[in-house]
Amino acid sequence: MHVVATAGHVDHGKSTLVQALTGTDPDRFSEEKARGLTIDLGFAMTTLPSGVTLSLVDVPGHIRFIKNMLAGVGAVDACLFVVAATEGWKPQSEEHLRILELLGVGHGVVALTKVGPAEPDLTDLARLEIEEQVAGTFLEGAPVIAVDSPTGLGLADLVSAIDEMLASTPASIDHDRPRLWIDRAFAATGAGTVVTGTLTGGHLQVGDELELNPGGRKVRVRSLQSHHAEHGELPPGTRCAVNLVGVSHDEVVRGDVLTRPGQWHMTTVVDASLQVLGRLDHPVSRRGAHVVYLGAGEHPCRLRVLGPDKIEPASTGSVRLFLPRPLPLLPGDRFVLRESGRSETLGGGEILDVDPRERASRARPDRSVDRVISERGWVSTEDLLRLTGTSREPTVANWVVDPTVLSDTLERLREAVDEAGPLGLDIAALDEHERAAAEMLSGAVLDGGRLTAAGAADPLADHPFAQLLAASPFAPPTPDGVDRAELREMVRRGVVTEQDGVFFAASAVDDAAMLAARLLVESPEGFTVSAFREAAGNTRKHAMPLLARLDGTGITRRRGDVRVAGPRLPVTGDG
Repeated sequence: MHVVATAGHVDHGKSTLVQALTGTDPDRFSEEKARGLTIDLGFAMTTLPSGVTLSLVDVPGHIRFIKNMLAGVGAVDACLFVVAATEGWKPQSEEHLRILELLGVGHGVVALTKVGPAEPDLTDLARLEIEEQVAGTFLEGAPVIAVDSPTGLGLADLVSAIDEMLASTPASIDHDRPRLWIDRAFAATGAGTVVTGTLTGGHLQVGDELELNPGGRKVRVRSLQSHHAEHGELPPGTRCAVNLVGVSHDEVVRGDVLTRPGQWHMTTVVDASLQVLGRLDHPVSRRGAHVVYLGAGEHPCRLRVLGPDKIEPASTGSVRLFLPRPLPLLPGDRFVLRESGRSETLGGGEILDVDPRERASRARPDRSVDRVISERGWVSTEDLLRLTGTSREPTVANWVVDPTVLSDTLERLREAVDEAGPLGLDIAALDEHERAAAEMLSGAVLDGGRLTAAGAADPLADHPFAQLLAASPFAPPTPDGVDRAELREMVRRGVVTEQDGVFFAASAVDDAAMLAARLLVESPEGFTVSAFREAAGNTRKHAMPLLARLDGTGITRRRGDVRVAGPRLPVTGDG
């Protein structure tokens, strides 16, 4: 399927041509039919001789409805450009052509309409005028097909030309990141809320959980249609109607967008290129009531020119746009900029950065993925995809890291390990980036949460304090003069056990368990603290922490004033 939009001056026969091609009148409102004037978007479809399904978006040609025209051409593959032989090239012909160029439309066919009532000389003149006006644009060299919709003259030739054009028009790519800019929302009898738009970026399925943005409201796809036919799934590049659960139709407006949760970066500030139209008689600066058209939406915005203070007509520069509400945008998205006070199209261009980091005075935006990585230093693979639409293999863990930043991080880690001494560096004190890079540090060993130089002697091997504890298991000395970092590391390794502020040799707990087992052989009804203390040959200061450890590990249980056997009591040789 391909989506093609009409374009051209008011009353040049766009809607009549669409009806002649498809059998569907795209004018939906009684006012449009009564006045013979397209006010809003209309939609129709037909199957071309090649079997390609053609979706036609009919747009209004009157200057008063330019925002509706812009809503219809934001995601099309090509255009059907309409010029009446009776009138020739007109102001809205020019504006529509420039808008299509600004939006990146690159394929089209020209329909020279109303050739029936036009004199042959007038038709020839109109054809020459079209060729002159489209020179240097994407329509240069495009077929110009003379047609007369009421009589059917030329319609077969036009269909063939459209079919041939679409054969060389790239199909939409499925990036598995669907985005549907909503151009219409209404309540369908018995179905509830229905929204329509041209699907891009990925497919949709019945049952999909989506977000309605701005706002992030959770909705679900109840059913899908394309031109009144039900589908379980629709691919990108499709005109579709989505029946939603979770939102009322009066809570949805044109310009809202459906996306999958978590796939898009929501932004209110973007850097972009701006191509200013050559026909303007003034430069573009921050002054003015600017309106930006993105997707199917119209958004008032503030504008800051990056670098110079203004961009002259027929020139291209960089701008920063400040949007009134967050939108799911991506580098490469196209936009049109208008000035509402003067009611004129200023230009348009391409989004370059959806999350600018540099100050406006220093920003030099482009679409380079490496620039995005460099400005951040560290960026997760998920964030990089959201910010650029590009996937990269991670450099460290799940991070893509600027080479210079990674080199500096590793150098800082190496210095920190050297300064930490033989005990090594506690990685708990590092930030998440340094912890991730620690595993890459050459000449270092990461063990038990500490980073040490490879080959460094272990300062805790046969530590004097551990030896003192082993020599006096039930009445251990206090750790006076022992380095606290070394003491914590001995506890972490299990060489030393700490209970209620008292430090024991690890073997002391096992010895105390065997002592409790022997006491219970002698006194199956239980033993007292005094009996344990007397058997251990220590004081209450040391006996109570040992008993607390035995109780806590299930070796003993406290019952009143005595300890009885627990489920993990060891068996003695006597029992």
